[in-house]
Amino acid sequence: MEQKKLLIITYYFPPAGGPGVQRWLKFVKYLPEFDIQPIVYIPENPTYPIVDEGLVKEISDKVIILKNKIWEPYQLASIFSKNKTKKISSGIFPHKKKQTFLDKTFLWIRGNLFIPDARVFWVKPSVSYLEKYIKENNIDTIVTSGPPHSLHLIGLELQQKLNVKWFADFRDPWTTIGYHKALRLSSHAEKKHKNLEHKVLNSADEIIVTSKTTKTEFEAITNKPITVITNGYDVETVDKQTLDSKFTLAHIGSFLSDRNPPFLWEVLVELLKEVPEFKTHLEIKLIGAVSQEVLDALNENQLNDYLNLVGYVSHKEAVEHQRKSQVLLLIEINSDDTKSIIPGKLFEYMVSNRPIIAIGPEGSDFADIVTQTNTGVFFDYSEKAKLKSVILDFYNQFLEGKLQSNGVGLQQYSRKNLTKQLAQLIKK
Repeated sequence: MEQKKLLIITYYFPPAGGPGVQRWLKFVKYLPEFDIQPIVYIPENPTYPIVDEGLVKEISDKVIILKNKIWEPYQLASIFSKNKTKKISSGIFPHKKKQTFLDKTFLWIRGNLFIPDARVFWVKPSVSYLEKYIKENNIDTIVTSGPPHSLHLIGLELQQKLNVKWFADFRDPWTTIGYHKALRLSSHAEKKHKNLEHKVLNSADEIIVTSKTTKTEFEAITNKPITVITNGYDVETVDKQTLDSKFTLAHIGSFLSDRNPPFLWEVLVELLKEVPEFKTHLEIKLIGAVSQEVLDALNENQLNDYLNLVGYVSHKEAVEHQRKSQVLLLIEINSDDTKSIIPGKLFEYMVSNRPIIAIGPEGSDFADIVTQTNTGVFFDYSEKAKLKSVILDFYNQFLEGKLQSNGVGLQQYSRKNLTKQLAQLIKK
């Protein structure tokens, strides 16, 4: 039987690094096993804030890749400040109180002139290119993946022009995502965002989201069918790792300003004073981009002596750190807007056999996952005493050489099983 063709429109794909690339890289890997031919459309000359050449090797040899040039204002903005432009494009915004005039200007321009985002100029050339390709290759199903949510506008126009079934995949929410409030939006811009969101959600044939909270949120806007397909973990070919000799608390990924958890630093300071040997073992290991606010907080709490600032590493190295660190930190912004966010790294954390300390707002979707899989302990920002007790317990297990996690029910989050769900949805 001839394979069904699926056109996937995405901005992030190798050599892009970071969490945004993993979802469709892995779906594409397994879709051919379910009789679906993936055709991936990506920009030819993107401005990726993070590059990981190692991920190129993971692209399936069964995928067809289409490329088309993109113009992005980040290319122009980098003339004024390459560093600020790179941080803003990756979602790292300076704290409101510490923003310079240039910071405020960049954020205002990003939020008010480029709606829904800075990749909006790719919409029209993409529609023109893909309209021809779809007709010539008899494609009847497309998927758009956002953010950037401007890619959903490509799907919207193609659906209007052609008889194609359109799935809109939301890796993150649109108008309620945490950084949206930082963009200094005018009332006109905010209204335009909401109108576009409403139009996409009510035009797509089906909507795919990564969390139950986003599904509930979107159900208030549209009657279109919404399916939750979370992110997940893949089988990684990584050599067995020797555990760190220090009691390492490792955070892997972007450590944004608003993720800074003061009560965690307070707990560590108290344990350093109260537990005689703790200072000889503690190491705070930060892997990936770290905001200045987090570094300032560590300095103010006199924790710099215990800091190992590793910086950005390849995905392969990140997985190695997950396997050898003593404890893994998963931290989300303390806001109702972030309850729906399930960080992609959670699923890799879960199969690392290392205990997770997960911190987020009360009612977070990822709290249920951590608890139900027995892979760690969740804390909201009011649970300082509980956090201190658990870290001390983990430390004592570390001293005894018994610290590990014993996850249950993890198979449901394997990339292959998740792709099976996607394939069933696409082919129904």
